[in-house]
Amino acid sequence: MRFPKLKMTRRSLFKATAVGGVTAAAVGVLAGCTHDANDTEADPTVVDESEADDILSEFEGVDTTLAVEGSWTLPLGNVLHPAEGTWIPVTTAGSSATPMVTGSALSLASGELVEVVPEPVSGAATSVIYDARCSDSVYAWIELDLVTRAWSLHASSFSAGALTGETKTLWEGTSDYDPAPFAVSGSTVVWQVQPSTLGSKTQEHSFCYIWHAGDSDAQAVVESPGRFATWPTVSGEVVTLAPRVRASEGTYYGVTAYSLSDDLNTRIDQLVMPQGVRPFRATRVGDRFLVSVEASYSTGGLLGQMGTYIGTSSAGFYRLNREPSECGCGNGDLFIVKSNATYLVLDLANRQYSALPSADRIVDYGEYPARVGECDLFVTFSTVKDADTGYPASVAVRTFRL
Repeated sequence: MRFPKLKMTRRSLFKATAVGGVTAAAVGVLAGCTHDANDTEADPTVVDESEADDILSEFEGVDTTLAVEGSWTLPLGNVLHPAEGTWIPVTTAGSSATPMVTGSALSLASGELVEVVPEPVSGAATSVIYDARCSDSVYAWIELDLVTRAWSLHASSFSAGALTGETKTLWEGTSDYDPAPFAVSGSTVVWQVQPSTLGSKTQEHSFCYIWHAGDSDAQAVVESPGRFATWPTVSGEVVTLAPRVRASEGTYYGVTAYSLSDDLNTRIDQLVMPQGVRPFRATRVGDRFLVSVEASYSTGGLLGQMGTYIGTSSAGFYRLNREPSECGCGNGDLFIVKSNATYLVLDLANRQYSALPSADRIVDYGEYPARVGECDLFVTFSTVKDADTGYPASVAVRTFRL
């Protein structure tokens, strides 16, 4: 079934539920899709190794020039998720088995951690808050039933660390579909619905949807004839997706930048990866793509080799020859990319690179970013061990000005 092709509404599929004073009402889905499965223009990009600057061999290694601007210590069991603004979404281990996980938010202005979604709106004892994203004006979260693997995506207006509007159910899915990868920017939620690799719907197309706070309907904006390769990311006013393209010719992924200001109607740029090469993470910083590949392929030229690539098919690329771990971020010519072992700070203008020191006593757990794409304040967090016992004791959050 291709959901957007049907003239339908899902309001009749859901019943409003009230739990702890929170009401969840369903939104509808408008008919049609802005960019269908045949919407591609760019040719596959094959780059010779001599055509890209290898950062680690051609740049100068220097001591890092980034200094910690802010730092906070959170209780053990808090996991930060990428966000663009002053508030960072957090999934927090519950104080009891019910609920097992709650939705929270961390203020970068004060360091205060506040509870936003104390329990799943579904009310099911087997459901948890599986994932969360927010801007400074919208908070969205996924609820997952640990028994049936059914899930639902919810969103609400958000201000000063609290939900301020009616909670909307944006989508519900069974175990045949993965919990939706999603992103939040301003008043907008962007999410992907795609079949699970293990379910009974593996041959179905995938779709990306967009919804604005206060609207009664969502809109399908991008169709992929197969699963998207990466999560959606929002960087400034640009949404980056990696749908399948050229399906009749083989397996190709098109890392594509769309304008958020017109609901992804305008395609800004597209990087079609070589045949068979699947991008691992992708976003946009300024006029450059920031794309990582986690495996080396026997074909495809340079973009078929493991590493992170910064640039465009027209302007060329910089390559970081390290196994990627998370999606990178940056500001202007300064980029931060996480490999498995550390963060690397890349200064393209001065052709320099440095390593960002990790917080103390996190060797076993590593650091993870809470920023994606374009940003001027980098946020990172890590689980820290107690100096005396060696056991995990707290979560350290640090910020760095780019």
